[in-house]
Amino acid sequence: MGEFDNKVVVVTGGSRGIGRAIAAAFAREGAQTVLAASSAQNLAAVTKAIAEGSGPHVLEPVTVAADLRELTGCEAVVAAVRERCKRCDILVNNAGATQAGNFLDLPDSTWIDGYALKLFGCVRMTRLLWPMLKETQGHVVNIIGIAARTPGVDFLIGGSVNAAMANFSKGLAQLGKRDGVNVNVIHPGTTDTDRTQELLARRAAATGRAIEELRREILAKDGLRRLGHPDDIASVALFLCAERARHIQGTAIAIDGGATPGLY
Repeated sequence: MGEFDNKVVVVTGGSRGIGRAIAAAFAREGAQTVLAASSAQNLAAVTKAIAEGSGPHVLEPVTVAADLRELTGCEAVVAAVRERCKRCDILVNNAGATQAGNFLDLPDSTWIDGYALKLFGCVRMTRLLWPMLKETQGHVVNIIGIAARTPGVDFLIGGSVNAAMANFSKGLAQLGKRDGVNVNVIHPGTTDTDRTQELLARRAAATGRAIEELRREILAKDGLRRLGHPDDIASVALFLCAERARHIQGTAIAIDGGATPGLY
């Protein structure tokens, strides 16, 4: 039996990009995954992909289409975990995408929306699942983002949300020490996901430049060999939830190819 056999892993934002890669990685290792996202169509697609790409013995994911910006959506996911799985060993908070833009042009509604999903969705899911995580001596991994450490004037919503999540996670790790739940953070840098492709396409359309030119510009700016891959983040998430990593508590790991220039 593998280490993650019979473990229940809840992944929010699990239908695309980094969340999808993390879910697939745990499924390949024998875990029962529970995927939460807003789109039932995207969840159906990832369920099919995991079933087809992970071998005949993989457990089909439990999926819940819910709006995690609302408490009721978070409660629906947790109810499904209780009913279908009866336990939770690992929670990966990955849901949330925030808008970039000129600070003076970003209205209250955009700020509120950014915080509602990424920060409050994380807080609520963690609070609701904590009793089960405590019972299983489980793990929480929060997928946040390197903007928590590198504020930028054009990404003030994302940077401030990320910083709030990082602070929340560090404080929660103190409760985790008492309750036997490991809490850690992964800060991805620019990662080659569908969302990144969409953002590049919008920028290309707005500037009249080629997508590949913009991609090369990103690499050159940070001196990177390549953009990050979702599997880069998934591999570290697996490690952080393994027993051999049990002494890692309250830590934030950047996976950005060395793009972060400061000592942090």
